[in-house]
Amino acid sequence: MPRGQVYLVILQVFGQQLIGPQEHLKKATVILNPAACNRKANSLFEKNAAPLLHLAGMEIKIVKTDYEGQAKKLMELMDQTDILIIAGGDGTLQEVITGLLRRTDEETFSKIPIGFIPLGFSNSLSQSLHLVSDNKVQHITTATLSILKGVTVPLDVLQIKGEKEQPVYALSSLRWGAFRDVATKISKYWYLGPLKTRAAHWFSTLKEWPQIHQASLSYMGPVPRPPDLPAEKPSRPNLLYRIHRRLKNYWNPPIEEPSKEPEPEQWENKEISTMELSVSTHNKNPVKRRVDDSMLITLEPDSLTVGQFIKEGTKKAVDPTELTENSLQLEASAACLNLPKEGAGFYDIDNEEYEAMSVEVRVLPRKLRFFCSEERKEQLAQAL
Repeated sequence: MPRGQVYLVILQVFGQQLIGPQEHLKKATVILNPAACNRKANSLFEKNAAPLLHLAGMEIKIVKTDYEGQAKKLMELMDQTDILIIAGGDGTLQEVITGLLRRTDEETFSKIPIGFIPLGFSNSLSQSLHLVSDNKVQHITTATLSILKGVTVPLDVLQIKGEKEQPVYALSSLRWGAFRDVATKISKYWYLGPLKTRAAHWFSTLKEWPQIHQASLSYMGPVPRPPDLPAEKPSRPNLLYRIHRRLKNYWNPPIEEPSKEPEPEQWENKEISTMELSVSTHNKNPVKRRVDDSMLITLEPDSLTVGQFIKEGTKKAVDPTELTENSLQLEASAACLNLPKEGAGFYDIDNEEYEAMSVEVRVLPRKLRFFCSEERKEQLAQAL
């Protein structure tokens, strides 16, 4: 849809609504990373997203980041807002979520609905929330319209905690291994054009083969998902009913059942030898109903030939969730990954690089709510 037609739709839907003198204007705080998309993000936002937000009658507060890591600090100082909007790429999103959930009052702030406007080169979450388009302007306007329409979906969050560091939070995955390492070097072979991905994998095998990663893994199985809470609070009973109930409880107090001791956590231990390990959420389809709350641990086999490594790595460069033959998948609610103290390499956490170390990973089910387009929500539901 051309930009002019989008503006016309917004004017028709929101422009005719009357705002009373005492009515509360919705406040939206935008965390904008101007450095995203080779410093084109600010222009993309101002031209394609900001006008739509203003036309909708919101009180917009835009906070721009100046350097990497600042978004985490800004979230510590953020005041209460009705809507939080993250405008940037995967890195900005991951920083804001981490800063938000590190707050001491995160229980309150994690209830704020979140919008994601994809302005970076890597916008992994968009595939779950919006109909992705090759037209970047259309992609941005679609994401902005999703915020204005108000449809949301709950997303799981991974909490990743080292022994000394503060926890880091992720919406997609943690990756550790050979495929991840090569993916970071593909751009160096730009001069080989369409052959750069295969070349990067082949050259890596010349330097080291086999590229096996070994560690100790402990994990706990999935947890049964509690029933969804009602969207609205039930109406309060009338006065006579409340008086009757109090008198009944006074003359016949209910017998309290003895509290049950919580069952000890059941952990399974496994020594792993793998080409790559990943821990991922189920946010690829947040609409799917699940019996258990869990995250997915994937172990790629350590027996690949050089040819298989190049072939499978080429697929994973396009879609990191692509599975190789004979890969092992485990459903877990928590996991501890114990790595060698030296030479462990690096993690990718939502496409951001972190030094690899021993960590505990836990899934925080349905922790945050994100705005989602109605069309994408219906499409995901039909795919079940």
